[in-house]
Amino acid sequence: MEPVSALDEPLKKLLGGATAKVMAEHLGLHTVGDLLHHYPRRYEERGRLTPLSDLPLDEHVTVVAQVADARVHGFNNGRGKRLEVTLTDGSGRLQLVFFGHGVHKPHQDLLPGRRAMFAGKVGVFNRKTQLAHPTYQLLDADADADAGAGAGAADREAGEREAVDAFAGRLLPLYPACKQLDSWRIAKAVDTVLPSAREAVDPLPAPLREGRGFVSLPDALVKVHRPQSKADVEAARERLKWDEAFVLQVALARRRYADTQLPAVARRPAPDGLLDAFDARLPFTLTEGQRKVSGEIFDDLATEHPMHRLLQGEVGSGKTMVALRAMLAVVDSGGQAAMLAPTEVLAQQHHRSITEMMGDLAEGGMLGGSALGTKVVLLTGSMGTAARRRALLDLATGEAGLVIGTHALIEDKVSFHDLGLVVVDEQHRFGVEQRDALRSKGKQPPHLLVMTATPIPRTVAMTVFGDLETSVLDQLPAGRSPIATHVVPATDKPHFLARAWERVREEVEGGHQAYVVCPRIGDDEETAGTKGGKKAPEKAKAQEKAPDGDKRPPLAVLDMAAQLAAGPLAGLRTEVLHGRMHPDDKDDVMRRFAAGEVDVLVATTVIEVGVNVPNATAMVIMDADRFGVSQLHQLRGRVGRGSAAGLCLLVSEAHEASPARARLGAVAATLDGFELSRIDLEQRREGDVLGQAQSGVRSSLRMLTVIDDEEVIAAARAEAVRTVAADPELTGHPELRVALDALLDKDREEYLDKG
Repeated sequence: MEPVSALDEPLKKLLGGATAKVMAEHLGLHTVGDLLHHYPRRYEERGRLTPLSDLPLDEHVTVVAQVADARVHGFNNGRGKRLEVTLTDGSGRLQLVFFGHGVHKPHQDLLPGRRAMFAGKVGVFNRKTQLAHPTYQLLDADADADAGAGAGAADREAGEREAVDAFAGRLLPLYPACKQLDSWRIAKAVDTVLPSAREAVDPLPAPLREGRGFVSLPDALVKVHRPQSKADVEAARERLKWDEAFVLQVALARRRYADTQLPAVARRPAPDGLLDAFDARLPFTLTEGQRKVSGEIFDDLATEHPMHRLLQGEVGSGKTMVALRAMLAVVDSGGQAAMLAPTEVLAQQHHRSITEMMGDLAEGGMLGGSALGTKVVLLTGSMGTAARRRALLDLATGEAGLVIGTHALIEDKVSFHDLGLVVVDEQHRFGVEQRDALRSKGKQPPHLLVMTATPIPRTVAMTVFGDLETSVLDQLPAGRSPIATHVVPATDKPHFLARAWERVREEVEGGHQAYVVCPRIGDDEETAGTKGGKKAPEKAKAQEKAPDGDKRPPLAVLDMAAQLAAGPLAGLRTEVLHGRMHPDDKDDVMRRFAAGEVDVLVATTVIEVGVNVPNATAMVIMDADRFGVSQLHQLRGRVGRGSAAGLCLLVSEAHEASPARARLGAVAATLDGFELSRIDLEQRREGDVLGQAQSGVRSSLRMLTVIDDEEVIAAARAEAVRTVAADPELTGHPELRVALDALLDKDREEYLDKG
């Protein structure tokens, strides 16, 4: 029987209903273990006591002084309150200031004549040295209602010295808090549950723990919450990072191991078959990177257990070509291949480009089609009934070897004759359950190739996609042109925006085309084009907060297209493209843009991935600060896809000194997607990174940071592989099983178990 952890006790049993309710609702803390793993975000070093006459500016200090004066002042026409307290210690004077809701308690406590200890950062206001919102502890006898009335002066002095030493010498933990529960109340709650840390079940195998010299888990929990020194904090953090990395890597290693135990049909391309015929017609030579990655994929496909491979790389590195050759190899072997795309626009684009690349090889069984060919079908949710029925029949009979589609492929009514390979494009748009739903449609588990055009740092690949082997395409095909990127400060220098539209005109006059990207569709998108009251994805993206407190709504495609057609781009052939359009209309616009019949395409982020128009050389991204770093990199990858140089202009009203402008500057400064992905990740919460990609896994990383802790993650992955290889069911590691159960919810556990 597996050991039961005392850390599973509900907090309401120990803390009372009100506090436990706030912790559950606002901090996601339900059990003793949750609270013990709610680590301090930093520690306040109070340091030595400093005389008021010798306070260093911009440093944290601790002082003991007496309140000389305390006054409440009103401001903002009486709507705001400010408490100013003047201190003296005989050597000098110091002002304290408290604002808003923070006024009430210090106004009650800090009465003239009271002595207290204060800690805070020294600043200057109106030429006066001050501490803003300092923490404090009352020291005189009045502060303790239980203080003995007859205590002598010597006893009071000794007690004060002891309090001063304890207050000034400790590392005080500051916790992630919320408006309803501040750090100090969380610290008191931790004091209540901290004895339970001694019963914490240690997930690290003893040889691993001892070999690396780690403190025990109970010791780590005590040290992280109540450290006696900085060394305590470091020892605790090192150990707790390993816990998070190791348990997660064990979960992923078990999934990889389970996958190797599943049967699959080995798929080897037939000599002189469809793949060879396709390769012979290619008008270009594959890059060395494409050949290397294709070799890795073909080796996997030839095995009798399912391939699980992540194909990542730079924008325009030729991932679709690699995926198509893998799909053709499977069709060669008698199977079928499905490509799952996140949007209809992308599914249609893939279908169009694949059929164009294949030519008559995509017309198998049709008049004029190649004898070696197969049928390539498109399946999306908005297809007409007749076309959908034909596509479903072709898949069920095996007439169609290749299918490209959206989530419609996952529906129960879709059946395959012999599904051998699933290609998932833009993995971050799909949960693991969705990709597994498609995999379940094979007679035996099909091989899986996951593609992403968002470069992923190695640490994220090991953590988020740790159940997949990874292939990287970092070499661009010959003939691809560099992309020049510039920030256009629309507010600071409005003439720069006028010049941007002139540049668009120049590109069109030179025989090229341009994109203009906006964050939203138009004013009526709240309800139009949505089902069940849900907002369209583009609407959701557009609701991101504007930088610098800007309340202006994001610029919209429909408005911008009208303004451009009547103004700076008058006379050019301008069209709009967004996700709310009818699929046939979207397809028609993209076809005409690809054919050069449209000069400027004003679009939302539906063109973010997969859209390939080599003649498009310029892109203007409006309200660029409202997009993420990786998304901007994806968008600009739509230009410079031919022999002519690409130009990307990032238009922003963000202030020059703002973080938003700094982010745009980073995008403009480099075309290295891997470097930009690091910047992107550093700006987001760890839980967001894991939660979106590993559906079902709680935001489990509290101490570990996937960008900074690469060595820990790599070492933990190696240890996890060894542990699972020696004991796949972890029967000899019951404590580790407990930790896995805490990490994985029931649905995710079932998902792991079924592999």
